Amino acid sequence: MTDTPLDLGPQTRTLARLAQAVRDEQLADPTPCPDMAVRHLLGHLLGLTVAFRDAARKDLGPTTDTDPASAVPDIGPGWREELPKVLDELADAWRDPSAWTGMTRAGGIDLPGEVAGAVAVDELVVHGWDLARATGLRYDPDPAALQMSYDFLLAAAKEDDRGGGIFGPVVPVPDGDPLLDRAVGLSGRDPGWRP
Repeated sequence: MTDTPLDLGPQTRTLARLAQAVRDEQLADPTPCPDMAVRHLLGHLLGLTVAFRDAARKDLGPTTDTDPASAVPDIGPGWREELPKVLDELADAWRDPSAWTGMTRAGGIDLPGEVAGAVAVDELVVHGWDLARATGLRYDPDPAALQMSYDFLLAAAKEDDRGGGIFGPVVPVPDGDPLLDRAVGLSGRDPGWRP
């Protein structure tokens, strides 16, 4: 983890630009996330953004108690306006150093603020890749966010005595490959995935 809180703003802005470039006809397309079309991935991003915004604020309740696997999320008609707004709110909430301290909750799980922040960053980075890969868009995550995501996923994979990752079995990626590909592999995704 880090002694200095990471500014999530560069990554949230990257993700907002990426989401705005998604065409309506792509909303039903498949993604690297099993059983999720692009519209469901965007719905998941919207929900997790609100949950981790509230986790940073220590505003615990329905948004932080909901298990993300409890339902397949979807988007409403105003998602193009709502997603960038809550991404900005997420970044702003994690700029408060107190967000990274003490205990909080996300996905119904109590965890230290520093861990919740790392999970939020990882979700933004990995799901940004999912969205870009599903829609054929260029993706250049914030380098600091990518490094935090990679470090988080690597530590999680090392702690798993089965050799798995948080989201599925680790997909081996050579050490010399780009950091994004290595992070994607640690997340249980194949960096070569295509729709």
